[in-house]
Amino acid sequence: MTPAKALMHPLVKPLVFVLALLPLAWLIYGALTDRLGANPAEYLIRAGGDWSLRFLCITLAVTPLRVITGTPALARFRRMLGLFVYFYVVLHLLSYSWFDMGFDLGEIAKDIAKRPFILVGFAGFVLLSPLAATSFNAAVKKMGARRWQMLHKLVYLIAGLGILHFFWMRAGKNDFAEVFVYAAVIALLLGWRLQQFLKKKRLPSMIGGRTELSKQ
Repeated sequence: MTPAKALMHPLVKPLVFVLALLPLAWLIYGALTDRLGANPAEYLIRAGGDWSLRFLCITLAVTPLRVITGTPALARFRRMLGLFVYFYVVLHLLSYSWFDMGFDLGEIAKDIAKRPFILVGFAGFVLLSPLAATSFNAAVKKMGARRWQMLHKLVYLIAGLGILHFFWMRAGKNDFAEVFVYAAVIALLLGWRLQQFLKKKRLPSMIGGRTELSKQ
């Protein structure tokens, strides 16, 4: 069986779904067995953010991998992986709201306004919400493919906000090693998309030029 056919097997999508839930399973297990270190609340908050960025990188990598490897079947996992980005962002936000702020909405609002890195992170969550809400076939049909694609290009801005949020969070401890890794991966993935966009823009102009030359 070829890799492309294997990816189309009915059991592969449920398997990817289960694998994407393993970080959550580990966090629950770690919390129940006291394996999250000296500050479990901080560990849970940061883990939600870390896994949000990891799934964002994985989701953005789907299209380049699909094109480079010539494996169209990879596209069937992209939407689900994108929803897991939102899932772990929500987990990150809920952990912060619960463990740091005790679900005090007034204090949360003040904290968002007072601390730029939280404001940037919250802005990323707000922008990501309509993408998650429209990640279904019915939404694509209702909006139309063109408008749906334009809306989902917000993921590039969201990726930048996520990196900025992470950078400012680590700035207090002057610890940027992981930030640079995520920034490099996302820059590489977005750079590939920019290259593909420019190639598509250049191709019609080249064809048009050849057509004009052929008429002469």
